[in-house]
Amino acid sequence: FPGWSMRSDGSIVIATGNDDALGVYACTPRNSYGTAGASRPTRVLLKDPPAFTVRPKEEYFQEVGRELVIPCMAHGDPPPTITWVKLGSAGKNGAHVDANSSLVLRPLAKEQHGIWQCVATNPVAHVSAATSVHVLGTSPHAVTNVSVLPLLLAANISWEPGFDGGYFQRFSVWYTPLVKQLPHHDWVSLAVPAGAQHLLVENLQPELSYQFSVLAQNKLGSGPFSQIVTSVPRGFPPTTVPPEPPAVTVRIFLSPPRALTANETARGVLLQWEPPGQLAVALGGYALELRQDKGAWEVLDRSIPGTETHVLVPGLIKDAFYEFRLVAFAGSYISDPSNTVNVSTAGMEVYPSRTQLPELLPQPVLAGLVGGICFLGVAVVFSAVAACVMNRRRAARLRKRRRGRSSVDP
Repeated sequence: FPGWSMRSDGSIVIATGNDDALGVYACTPRNSYGTAGASRPTRVLLKDPPAFTVRPKEEYFQEVGRELVIPCMAHGDPPPTITWVKLGSAGKNGAHVDANSSLVLRPLAKEQHGIWQCVATNPVAHVSAATSVHVLGTSPHAVTNVSVLPLLLAANISWEPGFDGGYFQRFSVWYTPLVKQLPHHDWVSLAVPAGAQHLLVENLQPELSYQFSVLAQNKLGSGPFSQIVTSVPRGFPPTTVPPEPPAVTVRIFLSPPRALTANETARGVLLQWEPPGQLAVALGGYALELRQDKGAWEVLDRSIPGTETHVLVPGLIKDAFYEFRLVAFAGSYISDPSNTVNVSTAGMEVYPSRTQLPELLPQPVLAGLVGGICFLGVAVVFSAVAACVMNRRRAARLRKRRRGRSSVDP
């Protein structure tokens, strides 16, 4: 038959299995002395590999807590067995398969988001079909493929966003130095501009290891942190040029405050920081700057002592977004601003009763208030003087009447 052949070892090769190949076969070896007889007979049967009759769609979108049923059916000879697996996860995560081989997710959970695969298997072969399940109404999923590019005293962090849970998501980059001498070192967070998938972190110490992680947030909350990536920023390359004379050596007289962090308390927002790493003269103090909802920066407190490393900010407006930063003073020098920390007062259950900071009263309102107090004081003084004058006149009239009566009497 066409497509049939025999190998040198006596095996028969049937290139295309069809009805011509069905039947009973026996092999009879021969040489110059004859044959010892035929082998035991063997029967050739044709079986069909699995083939899908109903395939799952490429994607499914469903709200968390609802029911999601994904169909999958196949036929073959013998009939195949249908199984479902979630890629990258052990077990079915609470899913089960019904009598029609459909995948049933009830109730749908955030952990069931991802790629699911329907596998049809029989003794001939196995085939599979994949579908993507998107669970809506959840907090974001963790970002993936976080990478750090070390730069000169800086690092560029990039990542791939995870599923946003059906809502707009924002990102923040968290980092901390690995300093063995310090038993505890807080993480510093930097907000990422909307829509960006990378961030440049500057003002890092050279030749010092840093850990980086990325956090995603949407209106329902924060997702899990990404995996932690460790990197070492590059320092200035060594040079063979002799140093310049001290009279013209460029120095950094005052570096900015470091590691500014914000923690919400029942009394307000507690800001903490570390003093500048480099200063040429004694530290004079700090100034705290604030802006609300991406507005203009304003000075909130310009008289923080240089010995302080924390300050409590009470009386923020509820359901608002604030940014804080610090600058340091030393002699005639003013440092660059520190890192910016973000504070959102949305959904706070306990907070001071004041609705806004008195230092942030608009200038026209403040001027009107001072003018009114001054006018009230002048009015009080004028009333007192007028009362005194009237009392003196009344006393003078009484004395004159008494003299007149005395002169009339005989």
